[in-house]
Amino acid sequence: MVRVKGGVFSQKRRRHLLKHAKGFRWGRKSKYRAAKTALMHAWEYAYRDRRTKKREFRKLWQIQINAACKQQGISYSSFIA
Repeated sequence: MVRVKGGVFSQKRRRHLLKHAKGFRWGRKSKYRAAKTALMHAWEYAYRDRRTKKREFRKLWQIQINAACKQQGISYSSFIA
């Protein structure tokens, strides 16, 4: 029986991963192993920072509301309560 090495599928998988690494610097955009590790880190940071972004915008929103309340002469806590 002929052994199937899966060359086409492997190439497709590598091409797909390298496509995601477009825009990276140096060997990380063209070398599969370097691109794979760089993408794993990038995706971890993206996951983490999507949550951090919500936190940061919530803080910013509170600061902006507080500044607007002060202009109107009321406190933030009384406005929210």
